[in-house]
Amino acid sequence: MQGGWGEGVLPVLRAPDNAADAVPCEQIHERTISIMIVPVILSGGSGSRLWPLSRQLYPKQLLALTGENTLIQQTANRLRGMDDAAPPIVICNEEHRFLVAEQMQETGMRPDAIILEPVGRNTAPAVAVAAFHAMKKGEDPLLLVLPADHIIKRLDVFQDAVQAGADHAQKGGLITFGIVPEGPETGYGYIKKGAIVQEFTDRMVKAIYLVDQFVEKPDTPTAKKYVDSGEYLWNSGMFLFKSSVYLKELKKFEPDMYNCCQEACSKALTDLDFTRLEKEAFEKCPSNSIDYAVMERTENALVVPVDAGWSDIGSWSALWEAGLKDSDGNVLHGDVITHDTKGSYLYSDGRLIAAVGLRDHIVIETSDAVLVAPKNRVQEIKTIVNYLKGRNRQEAYLHRRVYRPWGSYETISAGDRFQVKLITVNPGATLSLQMHHHRAEHWIVVKGTALVTRGEEELMLSENQSTFIPLGTKHRLENPGVIPLELIEVQSGSYLGENDIVRFDDIYGRTGETPRA
Repeated sequence: MQGGWGEGVLPVLRAPDNAADAVPCEQIHERTISIMIVPVILSGGSGSRLWPLSRQLYPKQLLALTGENTLIQQTANRLRGMDDAAPPIVICNEEHRFLVAEQMQETGMRPDAIILEPVGRNTAPAVAVAAFHAMKKGEDPLLLVLPADHIIKRLDVFQDAVQAGADHAQKGGLITFGIVPEGPETGYGYIKKGAIVQEFTDRMVKAIYLVDQFVEKPDTPTAKKYVDSGEYLWNSGMFLFKSSVYLKELKKFEPDMYNCCQEACSKALTDLDFTRLEKEAFEKCPSNSIDYAVMERTENALVVPVDAGWSDIGSWSALWEAGLKDSDGNVLHGDVITHDTKGSYLYSDGRLIAAVGLRDHIVIETSDAVLVAPKNRVQEIKTIVNYLKGRNRQEAYLHRRVYRPWGSYETISAGDRFQVKLITVNPGATLSLQMHHHRAEHWIVVKGTALVTRGEEELMLSENQSTFIPLGTKHRLENPGVIPLELIEVQSGSYLGENDIVRFDDIYGRTGETPRA
């Protein structure tokens, strides 16, 4: 940012010594009134750099990588104790909607809305649709923009930083939160601090600054120069601003984006617990980040330095940095045995990993893929993911265990004309009424009770009982019990793909969806 604050904005600047009528910062802090803050959780990424654990249809923000809770649940829980925080708005990909809804439900925090993006268009449009939604009731709250895949260890510092910036955001400032750097990191963009706007003596946050400049990810010598100067902060991708202020700046700098987002919101439809943006309008929307679209161009950007144990978990090396290390500097998860192995991250999802003589390596085991890479080359994992996508291999998109709104299924074995799956149906859940053109199915109940619709029949099956679904027969599976239903499904036929499903009735609104949804 060059220049000062824009017209109509009333900053709380540090007063010169001869300003007799200046209001002391302490008095300003004391008179700050409660301001409604609407958190916006951005959950649209695919997390390809954390493959093979993170997949396109089960990305990193939905995984429990650093504790019992998933990253999106940790983001939601970060809001607890903030009395002025309203229920969050969650922005996510259509393909992730049921997982997001289920994980938010597990936190006990009901979102104000779960807004579904028909296509990804980066963070600037995502925040715009959240701003339009937040203003539907005639209000103009502050939006606290939080990516769903961050770790913050010191929540009190984070919440204090939000409160410190709220008064300035209410006056028209666009706040970004800069992370006090722990070292010369080359994987983050940087923010150069400008003049001090306000200092604090009674907060964990010590000051708020004008933004002098946003800079791209530097090389190592440049990053060291930035850190040594004390003038630069890591760009966290977290923001705080009024809904109307953000939209005003977006309209000024990106009018086409503004218009597309406004149209997509005005024509949005409510579906179950979800808000579906109008597809055609949103597809026309330019793709850009908040930084490029607004923050680097506005005259009203401020930065709040935060030293809260932050990480964006953007790579396996970042997870190693954030993890609890043993005496050899290893981070171990699952069934792992090491000998003469140091500085490595080893993650077993099931099978035993035995490592001998490794130095600074990443080893990730899942049921259908194993990754081995030097820790300093993990950014190249995207090359592998792109290779898999180019050949339409399911390892880029799905795990062997695939989650659905009713439960999950896991492929146990597959051949040229057969496939065997373990299907788990949650208590009270119901699959769609459907049929297949190319396959027949044989179901064997191994746990719980199944209510089966087969053509015009209804069958109640208990453990060790089975039924056969001929090709072309309408059928449905329900779990009327109070424990999970587990059954083995044996498919046979000329084509066994998931897109050989014709849905006649579905309580989850999935009729006509893409094959992998």
